[in-house]
Formats: sequence, C-alpha cells, structure tokens
Amino acid sequence: MAGRGVPAIVALLCVVTVIPGTARADNPIVQTIYTADPAPLVHNGRVYLYTGHDEDGSTYFTMKEWRVWSSADLANWTDHGSPMSVATFGWASADAWAGQAVYRNGKFYWYVPVKDRASGQMAIGVGVSNSPTGPFTDAIGRPLVRNGEIDPTVFIDDDGQAYLYWGNPNLWYVRLNADMISYSGSPSQIPLTTAGFGTRTGNTSRPTLYEEGPWVYKRNGLYYNVFAARCCSEFVAYSTAPGPTGPWTYRGTVMPTQGSSFTNHPGVIDYNGGSYFFYHNGALPGGGGFTRSVAVERFTYNADGSIPTINMSTTGAPQVGTLNPYVRQEAETIAWESGVETEPAGEGGMNVGWIENGDYIKVKGVAFGSGATSFSARVASATGGGRMELRLDGVNGPLVGTCTVPGTGGWQTWTTVTCPVNGATGTRDLYFRYTGGSGYLFNVNWWQFTGGAGAAGFSP
Repeated sequence: MAGRGVPAIVALLCVVTVIPGTARADNPIVQTIYTADPAPLVHNGRVYLYTGHDEDGSTYFTMKEWRVWSSADLANWTDHGSPMSVATFGWASADAWAGQAVYRNGKFYWYVPVKDRASGQMAIGVGVSNSPTGPFTDAIGRPLVRNGEIDPTVFIDDDGQAYLYWGNPNLWYVRLNADMISYSGSPSQIPLTTAGFGTRTGNTSRPTLYEEGPWVYKRNGLYYNVFAARCCSEFVAYSTAPGPTGPWTYRGTVMPTQGSSFTNHPGVIDYNGGSYFFYHNGALPGGGGFTRSVAVERFTYNADGSIPTINMSTTGAPQVGTLNPYVRQEAETIAWESGVETEPAGEGGMNVGWIENGDYIKVKGVAFGSGATSFSARVASATGGGRMELRLDGVNGPLVGTCTVPGTGGWQTWTTVTCPVNGATGTRDLYFRYTGGSGYLFNVNWWQFTGGAGAAGFSP
C-alpha cells in the first residue's frame, strides 16, 4: 500500500482523522482528507459532490487534484477518488482550484480554473466524462477562456441556453453553445454595482461585497447568484435577478463569517424535497484557511423566495431515508471515521486502508429490519490481519458480530470473510471498530449483511 513507509505523512494524516469526543457529528462530511470548494450535482437520484483537495500541512492553496463523492441519503458519503487533476490538462501547470460539474448531452462537463503554463495566467478548462465519477479527460485541449480570473459556475436555463460565470475580482459570463465546450460572442462583465452586490466599506478598489466563488441557479422563475463576499474573512451573500445576466439586486447574507477558514465557497441544490447548502470551513484538526473541509446544512426558503441565514453546525443535514445493508456496500461509504484513509483498489473503485487498532468507521441509519444473520467483507492484509467488530449506536456500543481477517499476503490480495451476526435489528447506526496488534492491520473493499427470514423485504 503506497505511502505506508512514510512516517511523517502518516503522522499528519492521523492528526487529520482523529477527533476525540465528536463521534456523533456528521460535519464535515469528509474526514479522510481535507476538501474545499464544494460543487454538488443531483443526478439519477444521487448527489454527486465535486471538491478540491487541500494538501496536508498546506500554507497556501496547494491543490493538485479534484475529488468526487456521492450519497443517496446525505449522511453516508462514498469516496470515488480523484478522476481529474492538473495533469489532466497538458497545458496547465498548477492550481486545481474551485470548479463545477454539470450534466448535458449524456456527458458530464467539469469547469475548473488552473494556471495556464504558457501565459502564467489562471484560465478555465473543461473536463468531460461519460460518468459522474469519471475519469475525466480534457475536452478541448486548451483553455475555454483565459483572463486571469477564477471560480467558474455553470447554469443551464429552461430554454436550454447555458451560461458560464466566473471571476475574481470581476464577474464575467459567456453564453455557452449547446456542445458546452465553446461559446458565442465575447466574455462580458456583469456590472458590480452596490445595488446589485452590496456595499463594501474601507476598500475603494472593490466597492461591492462580491469577492469570488459565484454559484448561479434558478428557482421559481427567479435567478440566484450566491457568492463569497468581502475577503477576509469571507462570508456568503446572494443577489437575485429576473434574468440570467441581471439586473441583479443584493439580498443579504446567507452564511455569516465563521468556521476557522478565511474563505468560503457555496453550493446550493434541491434534493428529494429538501434544499441544501454546501460550504467549507476549517473544522478538522489541523484545519484552517489552507486546510479546509466541506460541510452541508439543510434549509428552507422563506415564503418570498429569500434565503434564510444559515449557520455552520457539527450535526449537518438530516439523513434522507436509510442505508440498505443487504446489498453490497462500498467500505469507503462513510458517515464518520477515525484514523482510516482511502486509496484506489486493485479490484476497481476505492478501498479503506491504513487501519490501525482502535480505528473505526460509522455508517448512519442502517435498516436491518427484523434482523441480520451474517456479515461478509472483502479484505486484504500484507501483515497478520486483525478483527472487525460490528457494533451498534456507538464505537463501544452493543457488539453484534466479530469477523476475523487473516493475512492474505498483500494489501491488494483480496479474500472474502464471513461471520455470524446476532442482535442487528431495526434502524441503527453501525460502527466498524477495527482491532488487532500494532501497525497497519488490513484493508476493506466492500461489505454486505445477509438477512434472516424476517428481513426478506430488505434483501436485494
């Protein structure tokens, strides 16, 4: 398993993931790495979350790749790894900063800012994939637009016209063609008036509150532009308009300055009857302005369509539905964890690794029904293995099963282990508590329970 012989890096990562006393929390929604600049996308009944990746110990926006996560319930998030990086764009040299992905024409288009090697300016590139989880390739082999500004957001109006917005310190837009990789006309600036974007005091070069990170969408005929406001530290504000290019009217604060990061970045979606606001903060150990973490809150629009003030929380959004343990679940589907990491698996997808004695993973709202009778997991170990304790409601909660993991001869040499389960009934939070000797114990690729006769309704 790559990286296991690098103690300094391991120590840093352990600091990131071990958060004593907060096992019941669900924000930030990813704890295995630092994440930033959330861009949620609803597709086929799931939420796909596209993020940046702040490198451990960063003292600048040191970002080399983007990451993807997905969830059906907004509580348990599956890690899909990194399907796109700076290296995807042969013309780019650095800075995998804040982007957004959209779906159109059977493809997924991911608009991102990177540094153009030839000019040294920031430019907007476009990745394309047939899958929401990638891999993504460079759609056009060059920048789509390049004027030194950042933070693209893309919006497809009801009439099919797509718009790309971006900018810091200005706010630009172009009308994208139906192919989503070219545009008509020239980039145009949206006037940054105080009526449209609020009044900033004490900064004559930036008279309005607009800073960066626009997120444009439409709801009930009204166009919204939610943006990071007034650096530094930023808060999140918004404006509305009757049309996609304005005129904009400033409407106020969405999320006040808070959260141990001097930047913020909004993402807003509706999903399964609820509205959700994604953002980032510095809530993980070692977190801050350059080591950020994505979080989410559920909210309800006011009757007039205005957005209420939303504050950061450690509880996050409520779970939508439950998780079915009687179908195969990826081990990297996590509500909360302590100590573990993920990596690409030799069998495809991702696996959980870097597991040591006492580490755990929480999976929220698991619907066992009338009872599970056995548990199976796909595991690998280059050492002597260890044990997976299956516990309910807490890391030291009722023990309903223990699976012994043998040494398999390699971190990617996989076998399936099975053990009996007793007492796993109802809808409960499930904790995988890993135990064994010293050092790294084993990897886990996937898991699945088998139901008793009374759990037929939950079977695949």
